[in-house]
Order: sequence, then C-alpha cells, then structure tokens
Amino acid sequence: MSQWKKRAQRKPSRITPREHEQQPVGRVGRPEDVADLVGYLVSAQAGFVTGQNFVVDGGMTRKMIYV
Repeated sequence: MSQWKKRAQRKPSRITPREHEQQPVGRVGRPEDVADLVGYLVSAQAGFVTGQNFVVDGGMTRKMIYV
C-alpha cells in the first residue's frame, strides 16, 4: 500500500489521455475526490444524511468499459 504524500511530493501521474477519455466525467479520479466527500460528510451540511452508500468513481460503475 502506498503512503499518502502531499501533492508537491507526489510523483507525476503516468495516466494517459486515453485513460482520462474512458471516464464518463472526462478524467481519472484523484484522492481529493474522496477527500471532498469526506469533508462534506463531516460538515453541518450533511447533518440530515443517514445510511447512504456513496459511489465516488466518476460514473465508471455505470459505464464499465475498460480498454
């Protein structure tokens, strides 16, 4: 398992443009995408959210096409 690193300390991504194009949202997911959901869930804005499953995959479970 890789260790979390600050953005400035991470190695450049080796993801190809084609891999980004396969995603329904037009790009591959980033750790920040999950962090944004976590930030929402711990905020007062999510105070009425109960018992939900959140899928943070940019639509890939719907598309399910991998080249």
